[in-house]
Amino acid sequence: MLKLAIYGKGGIGKSTMTANLAAAFASLGKRVIQIGCDPKADSTMNILGGVRQESVMDYLRDHDNEPESIDEISKTGFGNILCIETGGPTPGLGCAGRGIIATFNLLEDLELFEIWKPDVVLYDVLGDVVCGGFAAPIREGYAEHVLIVTSGEKMALYAADNIYRAVQNFADRGYADVGGIIFNRRNIPDEEKKVTEFAKERGLEIVGDIPRNDDINHFEEMGKTVIEGDPTLPISKRFLELAGRLLEKEQ
Repeated sequence: MLKLAIYGKGGIGKSTMTANLAAAFASLGKRVIQIGCDPKADSTMNILGGVRQESVMDYLRDHDNEPESIDEISKTGFGNILCIETGGPTPGLGCAGRGIIATFNLLEDLELFEIWKPDVVLYDVLGDVVCGGFAAPIREGYAEHVLIVTSGEKMALYAADNIYRAVQNFADRGYADVGGIIFNRRNIPDEEKKVTEFAKERGLEIVGDIPRNDDINHFEEMGKTVIEGDPTLPISKRFLELAGRLLEKEQ
């Protein structure tokens, strides 16, 4: 099972990268689970036709009992991808990271992975703050590899460095490692040089290079990934190639 956590600064395109990767893995015949670990609960919308699904935390608030099956807190979308959103507390109340911890504990109780038997699991994680529940995919053994999404923008690289250092802090405990960088271009001056130097200084590989592309926005307006919208597009082939490369590295 390939278990990846996708981290990066808020707004850097983590959910876009995660959803398109999930769709690419599914198109390659893999059984995929995508878990959104952000209080906004919007990671899986473009797998589900633009529909926002009920998060686990919303379910727990609205029901007296915990769910008895995965079906009650998940939906399947394009490519039979199983979609789950952790959600978070009522805005202004409580710790968002605890929503992730509560969800992960519940998924263990419901034996998600034993029952569903996925080939690939993707965690889409808010990376501005790598502490508490937001660090759970790294330190609790849920993910084996972390992919950091960044552009060449200063704050994106700053967040990427924080994520890298957080993962390094767990390195001696046998937790997730940094599997590489997904370079999500914003077309700023000297962007390629900045990201390449950042990766080189930390001994990281740029595993994916995603150009700024209007087709991504076009299909997101329709609630789709580019893989679903048109798998023959050059941008779709980028995601398919990245998915294939990640699968090869795991073999």
